[in-house]
Amino acid sequence: MSNILFQKENHIGFVTINRPDSLNCFNYETLLQLENVIEEIEHDRDVRAVIITGAGEKAFSTGADLKERKTLTEDQVRRNVKKIRHVFNKVANLPQPTIAAVNGYAFGGGFELMLACDFRIGAEEAVIGLTEVSWAIIPGAGGTQRLPRLIGEAKAKELIFTAQKLNAKEGIDFGIFTNVVEREQLIEECVQFANKMLAQGPIAIQQAKFAISKGMNVDLQTGLEIEFKAYEQTIPTKDRIEALEAFSEKRKPQFKGE
Repeated sequence: MSNILFQKENHIGFVTINRPDSLNCFNYETLLQLENVIEEIEHDRDVRAVIITGAGEKAFSTGADLKERKTLTEDQVRRNVKKIRHVFNKVANLPQPTIAAVNGYAFGGGFELMLACDFRIGAEEAVIGLTEVSWAIIPGAGGTQRLPRLIGEAKAKELIFTAQKLNAKEGIDFGIFTNVVEREQLIEECVQFANKMLAQGPIAIQQAKFAISKGMNVDLQTGLEIEFKAYEQTIPTKDRIEALEAFSEKRKPQFKGE
């Protein structure tokens, strides 16, 4: 059985971490499979939005597979940490908008996978946290970098230094979740949110994501140059012409990502 499931439906790619008996934690094989799926999505023009979740009802992902980790040499631990950071960077750099559907526990690397997504929607039962310091290590897949950029330095230090776990409401209060819903409604809520983006020009969405992501960590003037170059990518597209024609004809545009 595959540790990572992938299916497409109506331009949405659904990625499921499929190790429910292990709370969807990441061993090395799972990371390799996730990397392959993310690379497939990256080059699939038919996928315009991505939803990532965990199998079962208990966990989104509880991070590293500690049973595997206990058997590894120091060099193998370094290999795993390098791989999970690399794979999560690939998730963060996907051109399509990404939504984490957090259906339960999201600790350590599971939390960091959430952070690598553009949006996070949680089930009411979700419990999240960067708990690595309680294991005498630190977040190694982007947590120390992405969380401060999301919620601010002081709040991020508070959560990381104390290994604090947050319930869904607290996740909203901290600005980590964009929405929290009943578990039964989680995937449908994510699909509805994705559909709002799918109604827009797909190339425009991708270029807007690129401009925001690349512009966040540079000075304003450099960011404006990034924005201008991203805008230029939309000018020669068929979708831009379709939008103008649809406006003049008083109909909804039919975007094709071209």
